[in-house]
Amino acid sequence: MKIAIHHRAGSFSERWIAYCLKREIPFKTVNVFDNDIIQQMVGCNILMWHHHHAIFQDTLAAKKILFALEHAGITVFPDFNTAWHFDDKVAQKYLLELVKAPAVPSYVFYDQNAAISWANQTAYPKIFKLKGGAGASNVRMVNSRNEALRIIKLAFGRGFSQYDRLAGLKERFRKYQNRQEPLTHVLKGVLRLFYTTNFSRNHPKERGYVYFQEFMPDNNSDLRIIVIKEKAFGVRRLVRENDFRASGSGKIEFDKDAIDMRAVAVAFQVNEKLDAQSIAFDFINGRDGAPLVVEISYGFSMLAYDNCPGYWDKNLKWHQGAFNPQEWMIESILSEQNVVEKKNS
Repeated sequence: MKIAIHHRAGSFSERWIAYCLKREIPFKTVNVFDNDIIQQMVGCNILMWHHHHAIFQDTLAAKKILFALEHAGITVFPDFNTAWHFDDKVAQKYLLELVKAPAVPSYVFYDQNAAISWANQTAYPKIFKLKGGAGASNVRMVNSRNEALRIIKLAFGRGFSQYDRLAGLKERFRKYQNRQEPLTHVLKGVLRLFYTTNFSRNHPKERGYVYFQEFMPDNNSDLRIIVIKEKAFGVRRLVRENDFRASGSGKIEFDKDAIDMRAVAVAFQVNEKLDAQSIAFDFINGRDGAPLVVEISYGFSMLAYDNCPGYWDKNLKWHQGAFNPQEWMIESILSEQNVVEKKNS
């Protein structure tokens, strides 16, 4: 058994490689973007690749390569169940509805007239989102019918760029004010007004659909619960000042008593149906106070959760102490491969 790992600085691969070295697990690093990646996989039973939603090459190639290898019987991380819906809120809408997850109600339209008809009769505010983007990027509150109609016109007209330059600058300035980022990041944001990101330059505009979610009032935070097979950990994220968004705020609470255990239970229950190797659930409270899923993602910031004081098992029993979720991923993938080999023997 040998693991192939696509290495990218700052990604999960740093800890995967360290774990393999520590435990003397056979592995090799590969470059998934090489034309001969299939040849590089010779002798390997597993490929692990922490692909990122904001790296254009990753968005072009990751699912094609991973799912092709999985189709051929190679164990991959993330696999199809884990990642087919990654960075696609519209896909997640259908999936969460199909598995009957308690989720924030959402609406998607592929026809402009249908969207206009809905906008003319619905109540406001609503939350508009593009299907891609993380850290609350490409998310805005829509307070009136006229504002919704302007968005719909854009969605079925010239479309939306994946990178909102002005919103990006405002976010950099907010983080500078909160001492989360240096002044140089603000200056980079000013430059972005004139020179967009490589991702946005290459990515086609988002058009031909429009997506809204219900706004749930009185939420001053959200919960991020991450499940890796039979273990879960989480944090509470506070909303930005004078805003409704918590994702990407940088204001994180690690106290386990700040976590609604109903959300942890839902995360385990939903993932029993999704069968994802790794999945992060974002929760907010519905109008009745019960936790509702906002969106899901297989990936998460590698460093942001190192201060979590412990984790829960599938029986919701708390285990105090430091842990390394990337090591759990390796252990889980090795377990999957053992099952495959037993079936084939």
